[in-house]
Amino acid sequence: MTHKHFGALPRAALGLALAALSGAASAQAQTDAPRKALRVCQDPNNMPFSSVQGQGIENRIAEVFGRKLQLPVTYYAYPQRFAFVRNTLRFKLPEQDYPCDIMLGVPVGFDQVWVTKPYYRSAYALVIPLGIGLDHVHSAQDFLRSDPVRLSKLKIGLFDRSPASQWVQNHGLVDQAVVYKMLDADPAQYPGQIIDTHLKNKQIDVAVVWGPIAGYFAKQSPGSLRVLPLQSEAGVRFDYPIAMGVRYGEREWKQQVETLIEQSQAEILSILQEFGVPLVEDPDARAR
Repeated sequence: MTHKHFGALPRAALGLALAALSGAASAQAQTDAPRKALRVCQDPNNMPFSSVQGQGIENRIAEVFGRKLQLPVTYYAYPQRFAFVRNTLRFKLPEQDYPCDIMLGVPVGFDQVWVTKPYYRSAYALVIPLGIGLDHVHSAQDFLRSDPVRLSKLKIGLFDRSPASQWVQNHGLVDQAVVYKMLDADPAQYPGQIIDTHLKNKQIDVAVVWGPIAGYFAKQSPGSLRVLPLQSEAGVRFDYPIAMGVRYGEREWKQQVETLIEQSQAEILSILQEFGVPLVEDPDARAR
C-alpha cells in the first residue's frame, strides 16, 4: 500500500482538514438518505470472491443482505488491481452519487475504508496434489520434514509480497519458489489461476495461497488436492480476519452493516463452507 506524504504548510493542512470535514458531512448526508438498492463495489473477475456473473462468496452474502434489507442488489465493477477504493467506494463526480456503498471483503486494519467487525478468519494454506510423493503430508511440519532431496526438487508457487515469501526464506526453500505477481495488469488474470491452471498443469508442484482461494479451487477437483491451513510462526503471520468496508463518516450505515453481519452469521457460515473456505480460530481468543 502506498503512503502519501503531505507538506507541513499551514494552508495545506487547513485544506486537508476542510476537505475531510466536507467529505464526512457528505457521507453523513448520503447515509441518511433512504436506500433504493444495496450497491456493492466488486471486482468483476475475482473468484471465489466476486464475478460479474454473481457467482462469488461476496455475491452470495450480498443476496442475503439484500433480502434482509428488502432491497435489490446492484454492483459497480472495477478491477481491484487499479486503485480500487478510489475508483469505487470513494468515487464521486460533482452532482452525482457514489456508484457503490460497501466492499464485502477487506482485511481488518485496512485503512482506506471504515472497517466493520470481522465476519470470518482464514489463513494461507499449502495446496498439495495427491499422488506426487507427498501423500504423507498432513501439516506444514510434515512438509518441512520431508526428504530434503525431494523438497529440493519441488517448485513452490506463491505470490510476491505474501507471507509465503518470508516462509520459504525462513525454511531455506527460496530456490524452489516460483513467484507470481500479486497484482497483474492483465484483466483476464485472477488469483485462482495459480491452482486452476499452473498447479493442475504441473507447472508448479505445490502452492501457498490465501485460504479461500485454496479451498474453492481444490473443490473444483474433488479428491485430487489437499488443502493444509498454515499456522503463524515467528516472523510470519498466516491468519487474518476479514470484514466489510464502508466510507468514513457513514456511522449509521456501518452500524446497520454490522447488525446484518450479526443477524446473518448462520447464512454466512453456510456460504463459506459451501465454497470450501478454511476457517481458523482467533489465536488471541484461544489464549484468553
